[in-house]
Amino acid sequence: MGKRVVFLKQLPSGLLLVTGPFKVNGVPLRRVNQSYVIGTSTKVDISGVNVDKFDDKYFAKESKNKVKKTEGEFFEADKEEKKALPQEKKDDQKAVDSQLLKAIEAVPDLKFYLGARFTLSEGMKPHELKF
Repeated sequence: MGKRVVFLKQLPSGLLLVTGPFKVNGVPLRRVNQSYVIGTSTKVDISGVNVDKFDDKYFAKESKNKVKKTEGEFFEADKEEKKALPQEKKDDQKAVDSQLLKAIEAVPDLKFYLGARFTLSEGMKPHELKF
């Protein structure tokens, strides 16, 4: 089962920048490989959405120094280390969602369409489907 998302732009690495928006179906700003996406003919006007600041560096994770831990330290570290999402990324998500929700609400039933789950049944061929 998958979720329907809105394509925002293609990143220099070849990955696609997509979002739910988060308030509609819980999908945050994220990079997705093209092979996991099925394009549809549904269009959304995203000209008012500013996505210039999002690139591959935005999604890069901080590197940690790898230190061998004993078994006890390993399980204690899992309990302690739960990093929260930085406030900057939360604000970026809200900014993109607010601009995108205006465009989505302008089209009838699009909000309901994006909130619905998508699934392929046995024997369905994605390349032959028409959306």
